Order: sequence, then structure tokens, then C-alpha cells
Amino acid sequence: MTRPLVRIVRREAARLGMLRAGLTLGSLLERAAAVHGSSVMVDQAAEPRTGVPARILTVAAAAELVDVWAGALVADGKLGAGDRVVVATPNSVEMLLATLAVSRAGGIPAPVNDAMRDDEIAHVVRDADASVVIRGVDELDALALRLGVNSGLGEDRGATERVAALFYTSGTTGSPKGAALTHRALVGELGRLAALPAGLLISELALALPVAHIYGFAALVAASVGGIPVRFRPRFRPTEVLDDIESRRSSAFAGVPTMYRMLEEAGADDRDLRSVRLWISGADVMPPELARRFKRRGAALSLPGLGAVGEATFAEGYGMVETGGGAAAKVSPPFVPLGLGDQLGIPLPGYSFRVVDEHGDEVRLGAVGQLLLRGPGVLEGYWGDADATNAVLDDEGWLSTGDLVRRGPMGTFSFQGREKAVIKSGGFSVYPPEVERVIEQHPEVVEAGVVGLPDDKFGEVPAVAVRLVDSATVTSAQLLAWMGTRLSDYKTPRRVFIVDDLPRTGTNKLQRSELVERLRDRD
Repeated sequence: MTRPLVRIVRREAARLGMLRAGLTLGSLLERAAAVHGSSVMVDQAAEPRTGVPARILTVAAAAELVDVWAGALVADGKLGAGDRVVVATPNSVEMLLATLAVSRAGGIPAPVNDAMRDDEIAHVVRDADASVVIRGVDELDALALRLGVNSGLGEDRGATERVAALFYTSGTTGSPKGAALTHRALVGELGRLAALPAGLLISELALALPVAHIYGFAALVAASVGGIPVRFRPRFRPTEVLDDIESRRSSAFAGVPTMYRMLEEAGADDRDLRSVRLWISGADVMPPELARRFKRRGAALSLPGLGAVGEATFAEGYGMVETGGGAAAKVSPPFVPLGLGDQLGIPLPGYSFRVVDEHGDEVRLGAVGQLLLRGPGVLEGYWGDADATNAVLDDEGWLSTGDLVRRGPMGTFSFQGREKAVIKSGGFSVYPPEVERVIEQHPEVVEAGVVGLPDDKFGEVPAVAVRLVDSATVTSAQLLAWMGTRLSDYKTPRRVFIVDDLPRTGTNKLQRSELVERLRDRD
């Protein structure tokens, strides 16, 4: 048998092996390297603000780095099996590799967003009872050099740990809680991606999400397993991302709705984005018209003599930290308007959905209730917090999401808002996302945030903060009149506040509690 043939046989055997057995965090890149070893895993842009270097890594080189760092952690002798390690490095591909290395060494990593304040990181360290804190990957390089570690572990010591990692919630309604996620929840089902030909649809994914957030982590990991090169920017700057897509001809982009708005404001219409075949959104509700505009900016394929034709596909995922990533997905193919709007999409394999009222009974068709879900990615619990765990997880594994949805025909579910964000006005329930979608249809409104403000007569009434286009001439009174013709009276905001920006979390979600405080100060 010739050497090239031997390599092919080994690669295909490795590919089948990934299909047969579930992956773990510690074995992820080692096994991906057996299939895509020479492929570029990531081309990282430099980020001078945080000292992150420009770097190109193949899958094999990344796997070797993970193994060496894991070996250094073990050789140091300070990390015991199951010990928690807070990974507080700057946002980068190195943060992902450090997280995988901790798991491979037998520890339980807890990556945290570098946008967190020091007191917030200190809370995570206390909450996780962490024995080690990694502030920079240069610490791991120095440790390996000092201990003379250059060959790595050669094995995954974390494979037997039930809990693979702790991912902390954003803490918008209290202190961040550590969602304890299993290997299966995070990467166990990704082996099937290795069965797909690398680059079948995506030749390069443009990504600028925080790795410590479950969406960014899942996107980077899935691309690595699938052999999809990633152009990674540690910080999202819309002009730079547009430069990347246009100059590198990236064929996919994954972001959150706020990023898509910022790309538009940075001049997306003046760029050639026809290389993009797939736009991906998650972590928040995507306005349907915004998604349609980006579909038209991309293309379905490129034909000889004709160039880019058609429009791109738009995919959205529904999930949260507590589900280890996506629990449902919807796809809007070229020239098909279906799959956009407030529909959650189709539950992913292994997931079941229920919609219940306040008594736990399933609601009738067309009614609104809380979404419960069950599936392979659901958390084991909140680390060290039995009360918080019992509040969201029952004995049968059903997770109370806190999301209100309307139960539709043929197993469809439409998102209405967070249960805690619902505005109770004069006996009526007002769902902020529904009102925001209407307001954002105004041609001079970039984005809107709807919250409830106290009212002596109705208890609370809806109010809206809007960010307008630079050339806007519309007034608050005109917006109120415009909304009054499109919304029921009880849903129409009583006050309109024109603002320069809306408060957001580190993952670019609207921070409604902070918005309430801002508007109260102006009321």
C-alpha cells in the first residue's frame, strides 16, 4: 500500500471513529487533527488593546499546543482531578485552547468574558471554588518551559469527569451562575460534522464573538471539528469585519443581531459581500427585515461567466447557556421567506419542547406559556447552588427556560419575550419583543428597547428607547402617532425616549434592567 493511500485510509478511519464515539473537550482537537490536521483552523487578527497576537494555526498545531499545556498543568502538580480553573485570558483562540487544555489535564475549566470587571471575575473564582486562575496563556507557555514539558500528555485525563466545564450566565437578573455542562452537552454530538467534506458550503467563517460565551465557543468548536477555517477577530469592529469578508471572500458570518445592525451602519451596502453563502445569528431575536436585507447582500452560488447569483441562506439558532448552545434552529434558504421572524425553529435532534401555564399544564393552541425543554445539552445544574437548580430543572430533566412562547400549529413556537420582561399594564400582558419588531419597521429607527415604567393608574405602562439613523428628522411625538396606528392601545408605548445607545451585556444582549433605570432618571 502506498504512503498516500495509507494516509487516506487512516484519515477515513479517524473520520468514522469520530462518528462512532462521542467527543470530549480534551480529545476534541486531537481527534479532529487526525481528519483535518493540515487544514487551517484559525487565522486570528491581532488585537493591540489586549495584546492578542496575529496567529495562524492548523488543527494539528492547535491540538499539539493543547496537549503541551495540559502536560504542563499536570507536571506542575497543583491541579487535581475535577479542580475548577477560571480561564480569564483576553478573548482569543488561545482562550479556547487553554479551556481545552484544562479539561485534558483533568480539571473543570470556567472561561469568563474579558469584558467582566475584576469584582465579577472574583465572584466567579469564589463561586466555582477555583484552585487556579489563568490570566494569560503566556503563563502556560512559561510553565511548560520551566518544567521542560514539550511532548504533552498524549491522553485525555478529563474524559471521565461528568462535568466538562462551567459556563457562567450573564447575570442580568442577579449574580452570574455557573451552568455545569457535560462533555456530551458541549461537544458530544459534533463528531458527525467530521463526516462532511470540509468546505462543502463554507470556505471560511468570519467570527468576532466572545469565546467565553456559549455561542462563540460552540461556533469555534464546531468549525474546528468540521474542518472549516475561521477568520477570528478578538474584538468586533464592523468596518474590520466588512474588510475581512470583502477582501478574503469569506463565505459565512456568525454574529448577534446587534452586530448585523452595526455592519449596516458601517456601510454594508457599499461593500461586495456576495461571497457570503450563509449568515448565522443567535443569542437574541433577529428582526426579520434585517435578516432579509443580509440575505440579499449575499449569494446562493457563483457560476462561471455569471459570477454570484441568487441570495444567501440565513440561519438562526435558539439556545442559552443552560442548553450548552443550540436547542432549536431555523433556516431561510435563498428566495424563501419562511424561517424568519419570531419562530423559534425546529427542535434539534434529541430535544423536546412543551409550553405550559403557571400551573404547569400544557396550553392550548394559540395560547402563550413558558417554554420547557429537555435534551442532551441541558445543564447538570448550577454549580454549588441546589436552590437555583431546583428552580429551573425538574426530576424528569425538563428545563424551565423563562421564555414565553406562543404555541402554533404543526409544532411551531413563536417567541414572545422573557417572562421577567413582560409588562403588566392594566390587566394586559405586553411582550416587549413584539412591540420592538413593529417600531423597528419605521425607516428612521435603527433599534428599539421596550420596558415597563411605573404608572399610578395601570401599574406600569410600556415605554420605548429608540436609536435613530444619523439623518433622522422624526420627533418623539411623530413616532408616538405612527405607533398608534400599528399597535393596540395597551401595547403602544406612552413615552418615547430618543437615545444615542442602548445598554447591553458583554454578549450584546439588551440589558433591560439598566434601561429601566436610565429611563426612570429621564422620566
